[in-house]
Amino acid sequence: MPEVHATITDTQGIVAIAAAAAAVIALAACVALALSLRRLRAAQRVVLGPSGESDLVSHAAELDAAFDALRDYVADVAGRLDARLATAELGLKGAVAHRALVRYDAYNEMSGHQSMSIALLDATRSGIVLSSIHHRDQARLYAKQVHGGRSELELSPEEDEAVRLALANPAPGADGTDAPGN
Repeated sequence: MPEVHATITDTQGIVAIAAAAAAVIALAACVALALSLRRLRAAQRVVLGPSGESDLVSHAAELDAAFDALRDYVADVAGRLDARLATAELGLKGAVAHRALVRYDAYNEMSGHQSMSIALLDATRSGIVLSSIHHRDQARLYAKQVHGGRSELELSPEEDEAVRLALANPAPGADGTDAPGN
């Protein structure tokens, strides 16, 4: 037995023990690296999908190409929506934006204010004034064109009042109160 003890304490024994310790440490490092690599591959499978045939660089290039295609698609849709909105806004310029109705008794007969004048104007303050004059046995309808808030023909006081009231009212949606959804 003394020979065994002598071989552990001599230089060769110490080198053997140090080599064994280094081998155990290297084995532990290999196990740790293997576990780390397994976790990395699992994370790659989550990112790359189950096939995992491509590497991260090619996957990133594919994602970049997909985002470029998405950006182009969104820009195309936004351009088409802008064009449709411009067309709709152009169509709305001729829509009735200002309106007012004035009722009155045209012949002072106490008939209950059956006569009326209505002004229908667009955003450019152009449109028509319609007047309906009611009498006991007849009714007459008059129409006068308005451009920029001024009539081509002389307006009656009631028609003038209808135009004034129409232009005094803001266009629907101008202040957000008459806009759809409010």
